[in-house]
Amino acid sequence: MTSKLFSLLQIKSIILKNRIVISPMCQYSAHNGFANNWHLVHLGSRAIGGAGLIIQEATAVSPEGRITPEDLGIWSDEHIEKLKEITSFILTENAVPGIQLAHAGRKASTSPPWQERRLLTEAENGWQTLAPSAIPYYDNNPHPPKEMTKEDIKKVIQDFKDAARRAHEACYKVLEIHAAHGYLIHQFLSPLCNNRTDEYGGSFENRIRLLLEIMEAVKTEWPNDLPLFVRISGTDWAPGGWDIDESVTLAKILKEKGVDVVDCSSGGAVHHQKIPVTPGYQVPITERIKKETGIHTGAVGLITKAHQAEEVLYKEQADLVFFARESLRDPNIGLNFAHELKADIIWPKQYERAQLED
Repeated sequence: MTSKLFSLLQIKSIILKNRIVISPMCQYSAHNGFANNWHLVHLGSRAIGGAGLIIQEATAVSPEGRITPEDLGIWSDEHIEKLKEITSFILTENAVPGIQLAHAGRKASTSPPWQERRLLTEAENGWQTLAPSAIPYYDNNPHPPKEMTKEDIKKVIQDFKDAARRAHEACYKVLEIHAAHGYLIHQFLSPLCNNRTDEYGGSFENRIRLLLEIMEAVKTEWPNDLPLFVRISGTDWAPGGWDIDESVTLAKILKEKGVDVVDCSSGGAVHHQKIPVTPGYQVPITERIKKETGIHTGAVGLITKAHQAEEVLYKEQADLVFFARESLRDPNIGLNFAHELKADIIWPKQYERAQLED
């Protein structure tokens, strides 16, 4: 049987050599937003390892948009030089470099996960967070987020626009807007985080307004022939929150407005979410969006085996399969899956002898 996982997929002017996508995963290893050799080796090794598309971690469009002080950023032209080195290497390995643009909103100003993910104090160089409403995410937060003014919203839109220009200058070929996992755009989408009474809150049309305005601003800087992705949380997994019906409606609108792929994750908006974590637990979200809207979708979440990914694609539940933690465990996930599925691919010449059994 011909492997679907190792079939080509053309999206606009970009041809992906397979359907394996390295999901954006924060490394918490930058200084003042600048990439370094850790990011080069981390992302470059996944390109050597056979993935078709490598999407860089959530990259902050402003300093206050970082999850932690160690996040990557693209709020300055000075950030471009090292990022361009990374994209250049990925391209030499016949893989496609992508970038996820993000703003953490009320989930910003925290420590890395190995420091128990806690809010930073002012003495630890923490900063005032922003959100659609002054509702804290963390319990007993002595410094709740600041409710964003119209000027704050305008600045965020401009920051995404400027970041898109820099992303193109840095030679990324896919741009993804992060509207999931309880970060700023998702905070506007979810009624659990957004109790505004102006044109950015209340109705579905108002809650999606910021995402659509960011998307339109980004499109003025991002070339029409390069793919535009949006990552969403398909559901908040919490009563009264963002749900799958709203995700389907949003995906229809995104398709009409020129988005090429909806990358379907879930959760992250609130602490009291109840996520039924099982292998492939988010695939039904991806499948429903794909079948009801016709947009390309990406499946992510506890997809860890080659044949499991093949099944998702053969059942037409998604067009791409995103690998996160599994690709941390296995940088050569593309090569190993090809070996397992007996797919005929071009290996890096330095690794060709690994195709032979010892």
